[in-house]
This record gives sequence, C-alpha cells and structure tokens, in this order.
Amino acid sequence: MNPSQWSIIKKCAAMEELPEVPIGLIVDSPWIPGYVGISTTDYFALPEKWLEANMKVIREFPEVIFLPGFWVEYGMATEPSGFGCKINFYPDRTPTINHIINSPEEAEDIPVPDPRSDGLMPFVLSVYKNIEPRVRDLGRCIKVVAARGPLTIASHLMGVTNFLMGLKLDPANTHKLLHKTTTLTKNWLEAQAEVLDEVEGIMVLDDIVGFLSHDDYLEFAHPYLKEIFAAFPHCIKMYHNDADNVVYFKYLEDLSVNIFNFTHLQDIGKVRELVGEKVCLLGNIPPLEVLTSGTPEDVEEAARNCLKKYGSKAGIILSAGGGTSPGTPGENIRALVKAAKDSTGNQ
Repeated sequence: MNPSQWSIIKKCAAMEELPEVPIGLIVDSPWIPGYVGISTTDYFALPEKWLEANMKVIREFPEVIFLPGFWVEYGMATEPSGFGCKINFYPDRTPTINHIINSPEEAEDIPVPDPRSDGLMPFVLSVYKNIEPRVRDLGRCIKVVAARGPLTIASHLMGVTNFLMGLKLDPANTHKLLHKTTTLTKNWLEAQAEVLDEVEGIMVLDDIVGFLSHDDYLEFAHPYLKEIFAAFPHCIKMYHNDADNVVYFKYLEDLSVNIFNFTHLQDIGKVRELVGEKVCLLGNIPPLEVLTSGTPEDVEEAARNCLKKYGSKAGIILSAGGGTSPGTPGENIRALVKAAKDSTGNQ
C-alpha cells in the first residue's frame, strides 16, 4: 500500500465515515503468482519476482488496498516449519504441511521456535529487511505484519481432527500446546516488526477458532488471542476468520480488534449487530462463488446488495468474505471497484 491508503485504513479502524467506501482485499500466494503468470515456487524463492508480482497487481488495481500488503509468506507453512513440520512445495499451488504429533501430550518436548533461526522464518525476515528499501523507493510502505494464530498453528502440528479431539479429551495438555503456539505468534509478529521500519498494524489469521463452541472459545481461544493482541497496544489490529460461526463475534471488542474479515455466509447487517459499533468490517462478497467464479455483473450486484444492507459509509471496507481465492479474474476485481464507486455516487 501507499501512505495515503494506510491513512484510509487508520480512519476505517477509527470508525470514521469516508467520502467513498474503500476496497480492500487480502491477497497472498494462493492468488498472486497465478494471476501474474509465474510459478508459486518462483514467487517464494526469488525476491525480485515476488516484488515484481506485488507491484504488478498494485499498478493494475490502484483503487484497491491490498492487505496486509507486501506480505512475505510461504502459504501457511512459515510458523509450522519452525516447529519442524515437513513442508512440500509445488509450482502451481501453495505448500502442504505434514503434522508431526498426534496428541497434545506429544507436544511436551517440542520447544517454542526462535523466529530468527528456525524454519522458514529467518528467510522471511531477510527478505523483509532487504526489500523494504526497494518498496520505499517505489513510493510504498509495509505497515502491517501478519501471523497465523495459535489454534491454526496447533492444528498444523497435529492435524485439525486430532487437535479438536485433543481439546476435548486432553484439555490440560492442549493448554500447554496453546501456550507454546501463542508465544510463537507473538514472537513472530515482534520479529517481523523489528526488521521493518514503519510497522503500525498486525494481522492475525485463525480460522480454527470458528470450529469451537461458545464455552470452548472462552477457554481455549479468547485468552490466547487476547494475550497476542494485548502485546501490540499501539498497533491497528486486524483479525481474519472466515469460518461460519458467530459465537466469538461479541468478544472482538474485548480483544481490541479494529478490523475484522469474516465469512460471506453471514449477513453483514447481522454481523454489525453482533460485533458492536467499534469494529470495522472487512467484507462481505462471496470469495469463490461470486468474486472468482461469477461474472462482473454478479460481482457488481453482490457488492451493491452488501452495501445496501450495511447502509453506511463508516466502519466498512468492501472486500471478499475471506481471502482472495486462486483464479480470481481481474475483471471481477474491477467490477468490485466500479460497484463501490457507483454506490457511493448514489448515496
């Protein structure tokens, strides 16, 4: 993003009404390499190609604020690799992660990784350190760093089914595991912020939180998420969870979340009621059925309906109800921009 776009993000986080509804999309390796026509492996391995790819989409869609912006990531593999998970890389899709334990008890002897030395994290830090001056020379800035949340990391170490079973069958050891993954999430965000000069925001992504009941959320998710967000009191806090579960929505304000990206399966008006008036909503177009597979006309209609239901220009960033899916065509992103501009003009 550029400084002007970051100013818009800050105003959205402060729930200010803007002249136009901004467009924001979470983009990373599932979409960018295929869109620009390079292999996923090259996108990961060659910083020059990574920078060219990011700048290409920025220049093609200048009205869109891409989040978190210049994200150096290896799919979801970065954090689990620090714990020792084997990672499989492919030229045309994101990596797969092989779990290393089957129960929370087995995590007892696994140390918390050091982001500066373990797994893929040191490579991310090196890219950030060396690429930021280039980004700045291009008139852009890296304002947000991102990390997978503690439950998502734990599920990669164990597998989702094993993790959810362990949560019910062995809660004591599950808490011990979550203490470790929470520590890594905090340390990883801090390490990224330390090598960059202008970080003012964090993004935490954790869909597994949306697999829990109300009581399990309060026991196994809320305190750990709160610990992470509390560690960054002066940052704008973004949270992504597009699982179809609303039990945690009313607790986002207590987490000090400023911007929330959620599932398209929930009506945006209902979401506003559930999260309260202090959290900016980042949504809510169906990312696959409409933004990827639909026509530009479908996208425009969905965007108009979303904004009509929302009924305000404060506290909203028009986006997908989730990340930008592989294969999302450029004409549909342009249709999203057009719909936002048309809707603003009609208000």
